[in-house]
Amino acid sequence: MEIIQAEHIMHNDPAHIRLEHDPKYAHGSAFINGVYCSIDEAAIPITDTGFIHADAAYDVVSASKGFIFRLEDHLARFEKACEKFLLNNPYSNSQTAEILTNLVKLAGTREAYIWWCVTRGQTPANRGDLGAYKNCFYAFVVPYAYIANDEVRSRGIDLMVSQKYIRIPPKAVDPTAKNFHWMDMKLSLVEAMQNGCDWSVLCDAEGYLTEAPGSNIFVIKDGTLFTPDSGCLEGITRKTTLELAEEIGMPTRVERVHVDQLREADEAFLTSTAGGIMPINSVDGKLLGGVAGPGEQVTQLHNLYWERRWAGWLGTPVDYREPATV
Repeated sequence: MEIIQAEHIMHNDPAHIRLEHDPKYAHGSAFINGVYCSIDEAAIPITDTGFIHADAAYDVVSASKGFIFRLEDHLARFEKACEKFLLNNPYSNSQTAEILTNLVKLAGTREAYIWWCVTRGQTPANRGDLGAYKNCFYAFVVPYAYIANDEVRSRGIDLMVSQKYIRIPPKAVDPTAKNFHWMDMKLSLVEAMQNGCDWSVLCDAEGYLTEAPGSNIFVIKDGTLFTPDSGCLEGITRKTTLELAEEIGMPTRVERVHVDQLREADEAFLTSTAGGIMPINSVDGKLLGGVAGPGEQVTQLHNLYWERRWAGWLGTPVDYREPATV
């Protein structure tokens, strides 16, 4: 079994390719505090605390073949993130869904990366009064892009466990609320790429796996699937993978996973909205299972993920025949 070339299909299959759209949305569409515009025109106030203090919550959902995947799950997770960070989304879930759908229509994207956030806004005279802040909503849609493209997924990601950095502890910033505190992950990526690797993964202070930049991590050993239960985002693709594994009869364990379990795994992979299921080839230069390339079980999960998505599973269809309401 070979990895489905999902990127090639998205770019070439008539059922996936981008629809006709206003040229001003060539690079994408945006919504800035109540105003629709092109992504090239989008801007936020420079004093917004989301920008200067990372005081915000955000989420990302994707569309493929014109189906927005697990939109309700993403909206529910975003709502919880706002509650955890004491933020108020100025729009209801149904209004947020309408804004995101409008952006997809404006950009004509059947294959879309859909991003939105709520920031604290600009600092009022009484900065200690949360009620005095005007929380702001921003969103954008661009054509779908992979963390790992067809070529990388077909050979598998060469992963590095960061030696210089650990993940921000949950008691400092709650990782289950999707947030802008990415410096640990960004620096680990630089470290990995300087060492000839594709991507990085971070551990906690005790050597247990947390997450990779923008993605959750899974380990397969003796046919059982393991993924960390703490220190990481409760990813929607992670949730989907656990459901698919159950569907094919693969035992799953959500628990603390030590980094040594990753290094000794038979197979491993990352999951993300920006890429789906992404096989890992090597960890710190060591081939997993002693064989180059994606393993059989990862390949099965990868292909099933895209096959189910393209069949409309858990997808909200976008009716492109109806114009965006802007």
